[in-house]
Amino acid sequence: MTTRTRHGAVAAAALMLGTTAGCAGPGAGDATGDRPVTSAPGSGTSAAGGATPRRGFTLVASGDVLPHDSVIRQAGTDAGGAGHDFVPMLAGVKSVVSAADVAICHMETVYGPDGGPFTGYPSFKSPPEIAAALRATGYDSCSTASNHSLDDGAEGIDRTLGALDKAGVKHVGSARSADEDTRPALLEAGGAKVAQLAYTYDTNGRPLPEGQPWAVDLIDEEKIVADSRAARAAGADVVVVSLHWGTEWQTAPDEKQLTLGRRLTASRTGDRPDIDLIIGTHAHVPQAYEKVNGTWIVYGMGDQIAGEMINHAGQFDPRGTQGSIGRFTFAPPAAEGERWSVTKAEFVPQTMDNAVGRVVNLSQALEDDPARDDYRTTRSEIEAAVLGRGAAKDGLTMGR
Repeated sequence: MTTRTRHGAVAAAALMLGTTAGCAGPGAGDATGDRPVTSAPGSGTSAAGGATPRRGFTLVASGDVLPHDSVIRQAGTDAGGAGHDFVPMLAGVKSVVSAADVAICHMETVYGPDGGPFTGYPSFKSPPEIAAALRATGYDSCSTASNHSLDDGAEGIDRTLGALDKAGVKHVGSARSADEDTRPALLEAGGAKVAQLAYTYDTNGRPLPEGQPWAVDLIDEEKIVADSRAARAAGADVVVVSLHWGTEWQTAPDEKQLTLGRRLTASRTGDRPDIDLIIGTHAHVPQAYEKVNGTWIVYGMGDQIAGEMINHAGQFDPRGTQGSIGRFTFAPPAAEGERWSVTKAEFVPQTMDNAVGRVVNLSQALEDDPARDDYRTTRSEIEAAVLGRGAAKDGLTMGR
């Protein structure tokens, strides 16, 4: 794993959590898994202030937002030729996302300048209008650490985080300053402070910008644990870690994911785990959910937005547009200082249907149109992947 020290994390996190609600995977260094098929066709985070009764909350998280050229063209069409509108594309999952108390997305790419040019694979520069669409869908915070975080250098990070700020979406995993890097994304819901941290296995071999070692957070076990403990010590009730990791196009989590997941979930301070939930992205296919050492891990959410894709074998792979939305219900502890526990764990199967340019909640779509055998097959494939490590025995169920 890459080791990089986060200077002053404990002190800065303590300051931020106490005063504001602001803002080693193998394999895919060549990013070929992000490649589209060339012939593809065109919340409710509560505000801070005063004592809030502890009632518990729901948290949802979803997979990679990866706008290929075909996706960008679709958003242009939906905007009537004046800019790009991603709101219609995400409308099918808005009811799930907006109903949650906390909603977390993964913005895999960086944004280009207003007016473009915008590009898809292999070096992404996405329309900044995506940020407003994520907020309109109900997302509160995005992880921004990925292998594409440096596709346009420090300027791409600046534009991306600026657009998310303007849209009111918090972010973590990449940063414009050393001070910003020390701050988790902080959300409040159900009387709990929720801290999100984010890390990536690599940046496709691109070096961190000169003089900016804090620009993108890289996976390092010791640092993740230290950052999680800092957030907890500063007052976070629930610590969520987003990891961009794993092997592209591999449904089964790889050995590095399994090992790191076991070690992170085993980390404790006293009797309390340092991390309460791990959310994985990057593999471009749905991967399993699993309860490890009493903590839920989603090894891979799959893709939320993506064009039709080809895998490492050069073949069209429909799994590249499949994903799940994880939904976790947290209940407050019986006594101060104890863990907020997950009392209900669900997954909502979804797919990006590029024939219509829309993200589809498969369970809802099949209720509306039971004759869609293609959707039924896709939902079954996602279910098999998500339950592939026996999560049903720990109570994971399919939601809608």
